[in-house]
Amino acid sequence: MLHAAAASSAPGNPWLNIGIFGAFVAVTLVIVFRASRNNKTASDYYAAGRSFTGGQNGSAIAGDYLSAASFLGIVGAIAMTGYDGFLYSIGFLVAWLVALLLVAELLRNTGKFTMADVLSFRLQQVPVRIAAAITTLVVCFFYLLAQMAGAGGLVSLLLGISDTLGQSLVITVVGALMILYVLIGGMKGTTWVQIIKAVLLIAGAGVMTVWVLAVNGFDFSRLLDSAVAASGGNAAILEPGLKYGVSDISKIDFISLGLALVLGTAALPHVLMRFYTVPTANEARKSVVWAIWLIGIFYVFTLVLGYGAAALVGPEAIAAAPGGPNSAAPLLAFALGGPFLLGLISAIAFATILAVVAGLTITAAASFAHDIYASVVKKGKPDAGAEVKVARRTVVVIGIIAILGGIGANGQNVAFLVALAFAVAASANLPTIIYSLFWKRFNTQGALWSMYGGLISAIVLIALSPVVSGSETSMLKSESIDFAIFPLSNPGIVSIPLAFLLGWIVTLVSNKREDARKQSEMEVRSLTGIGAEPPSAH
Repeated sequence: MLHAAAASSAPGNPWLNIGIFGAFVAVTLVIVFRASRNNKTASDYYAAGRSFTGGQNGSAIAGDYLSAASFLGIVGAIAMTGYDGFLYSIGFLVAWLVALLLVAELLRNTGKFTMADVLSFRLQQVPVRIAAAITTLVVCFFYLLAQMAGAGGLVSLLLGISDTLGQSLVITVVGALMILYVLIGGMKGTTWVQIIKAVLLIAGAGVMTVWVLAVNGFDFSRLLDSAVAASGGNAAILEPGLKYGVSDISKIDFISLGLALVLGTAALPHVLMRFYTVPTANEARKSVVWAIWLIGIFYVFTLVLGYGAAALVGPEAIAAAPGGPNSAAPLLAFALGGPFLLGLISAIAFATILAVVAGLTITAAASFAHDIYASVVKKGKPDAGAEVKVARRTVVVIGIIAILGGIGANGQNVAFLVALAFAVAASANLPTIIYSLFWKRFNTQGALWSMYGGLISAIVLIALSPVVSGSETSMLKSESIDFAIFPLSNPGIVSIPLAFLLGWIVTLVSNKREDARKQSEMEVRSLTGIGAEPPSAH
């Protein structure tokens, strides 16, 4: 078992860790440079020229989806809270069935580059595009908070940095690298980084899983017994309720979390945008099937890795390390294979963060440049090359905001932070997506009330929850600051039904009908792909 003393300083050799990091960043930058040579049009920059196969795109989706929350956050959550931590893995995986059955193919057939293309197809262009762009930017911001916090914890652990200033500097460097990747590579470069990262992450997690099982004689029961022993004989880590069964409030909080996880994936803008990088609807379906297999295999690994960290490192040592629970996976790597495996796994985790933040950033930039600048400001007729220039400038602004937000969220469990992003996405985006695709009567007023109502209610409830103030783990840690009026940590149980309800009621009350021909065209396009395929696909 790794001692707490080792966990609280830099495990392994910091120079070896930096060397492996540097090598990985150099290799991926070369790939991004090579992939970016054909980034001439908006289609090239946003959708990689629709040149990826279903298998490639499915791997990239897995790379985009398996974020720092999946690797660092969930392993840490399982190590600290056992069964209740594994519920994150289950929720994140089951969510893909909603994405596959309800939105993946239909969205790809209807839109061009962004979610707003779909939502504004048969509704009023300007107000709906503005609303969709705002919700996209907010969801990306919450998701970026989690990745930056994960980066800060990971690199701080490897370099033995425990002071706030040092961790803030680390987050700033990660943000600068992210900006560089996206400015140069666009969607094509980002996709290749995500494919490479998905392969490395699943392979690395697979090696660690086999290693943990080998240490325990390939006996999973023995591993669980070791985890209980290392937790001071706390058998509760094998049973439901350690985190979400303490009180009635925590049980409701769990239902709220589950709703957010299961419904959020189908409304995440950076995941939805990946469906536009394939040439046909058939390849879009293949993408999701590939993604489900790869993501499912990885989440099975997290169960072994989480309990492995509890058994070989110990909850106390994990809690004492820089980054707290987010350090569980790197510390497990150190306990298994020493400095080299630690450096390798940490480089993979770092790549995970870079790839995901790159995907988030290009989605946010595309939303602003395509939906606000090109479609609203320039009324669909931007100057040649101007849209991509605006997108690149937006990348820099988003990067700076993400750095500042990441510094504020440093120390929070990244799986938990991502769950907030899922709740905002499910509240602000999902009702409008579902209604637009399946309800003929749905109108612009219903869409705007649903999107803004879901977005505002989710953000206000998060601001008034224990996440921001009122507890030891809050973002605002001062005891004198406590405005946690809303008792739940995740707003999904209130904000998601509210957004569906607002869209439904306002549509019925306003009774304004949209263009029936546009509705019919959207229905045919979404179900058949006619009119959506690029010429080369026919």
